[in-house]
Amino acid sequence: MDITIHTTALPHVDPEASLAFYRDVLGFEVRTDVGQGTMRWITVGPAGQPDVSILLAPPTADPGITEDERRMIAEMMAKGTYGWILLATRNLDETFEKVQAGDAEVVQEPTEQPYGIRDCAFRDPAGNMVRIQELR
Repeated sequence: MDITIHTTALPHVDPEASLAFYRDVLGFEVRTDVGQGTMRWITVGPAGQPDVSILLAPPTADPGITEDERRMIAEMMAKGTYGWILLATRNLDETFEKVQAGDAEVVQEPTEQPYGIRDCAFRDPAGNMVRIQELR
């Protein structure tokens, strides 16, 4: 089989704030932006990697979601336990400084983990955990 990871999805509650974080702070390209208001589906990805994308999507757009599920999703997003993504960079300290300067909520400063990875963590505007590992 020849399978690749093409797109992963993260929820958003404020498309403009999510765009500002992923485009302006992380430097990702905006590939598509469809819909209107809070019902927008925005695809972003790292420059030079056109085959890898993140779809920022409204979390409760599925008409089959119940009101209880909508409430639970909103609660989990507020706590930062609903969505997360793991990114990587060659220069973690430089990346951390740039993301921190963009007013992102810092969850963890660059740390050497006991399992051999050096990483840091932020929350995006929707509360999603964004961990960034240092490539070695």
